[in-house]
Amino acid sequence: MHGLDVAPEWDALRRLLPELRGKRVLDLGCGFGWFCRWTAGQGAASVLGVELSERMLARAHAETRDPAVSYLKSDLEQFSPEAEALDLAYSSLAFHYLTGLESWLARVHAALAPGGVLVCSVEHPIMTAPRHQDWSSDASGLPTWPVGAYLDEGPRRTNWLAEGIIKQHRTIGTYLQLLLAAGFILTHLEEWGGRSGSGWRTSGVGEGARTSALPADRLAASPQHPEVDESARIKSAWLTCRSVVRGLMTARGSLSPAPRIFQDVRIGRGPKPR
Repeated sequence: MHGLDVAPEWDALRRLLPELRGKRVLDLGCGFGWFCRWTAGQGAASVLGVELSERMLARAHAETRDPAVSYLKSDLEQFSPEAEALDLAYSSLAFHYLTGLESWLARVHAALAPGGVLVCSVEHPIMTAPRHQDWSSDASGLPTWPVGAYLDEGPRRTNWLAEGIIKQHRTIGTYLQLLLAAGFILTHLEEWGGRSGSGWRTSGVGEGARTSALPADRLAASPQHPEVDESARIKSAWLTCRSVVRGLMTARGSLSPAPRIFQDVRIGRGPKPR
């Protein structure tokens, strides 16, 4: 498997994307540029990938031939895109590494043109909650994950992918409040637990979550929200409101010892917060 196919939540996340032909796209934390190249292949007018890792950017440049795709080295914490210059902002598994998420969301909101959307994935708060992140077994032998510190937000040190990685634990409620405060309007929340037969374990863990949104000032003009594909539902828990946000929390991980859980979010631009 290669590229986006490595992520088992990709099929579900892809359903959140708007029509891409002719759109201006920003990939925040683009890694090796997989999403950038895929988006350009769908007809996007321009795609900018932002990444801090020089190694990842070097590979992204080496594997990219489409002139519609460009890359920029920058720390997401300081990156500030041009106002109303984007139709789609995309970020895969980056929220939980950002300390200044509130100001970052405000900048992304300002960068989206009316009708624009933000699609992103975030590690599920269930997985970032424990201070000592390790699986154990319950009396029946099923894997269990400690969530006693769920309401105690703040940094967490983990050895996921590398030693001593610092993630920022936030509750689902905090994520939603930050999105609302930035001017986004929640319409859809999905907690995704994987796909049967996919090779990824889903038992013994919670499901994941998905969100999407459009500008509040465009709601009256598009009351049906055609970008929300209700036929694309997967086995999930859904929360739908009369607005324009769709989101997904997903479960994924290695077969041993147990899966990780992620939260994917699609959001659109609302009016500037007062």
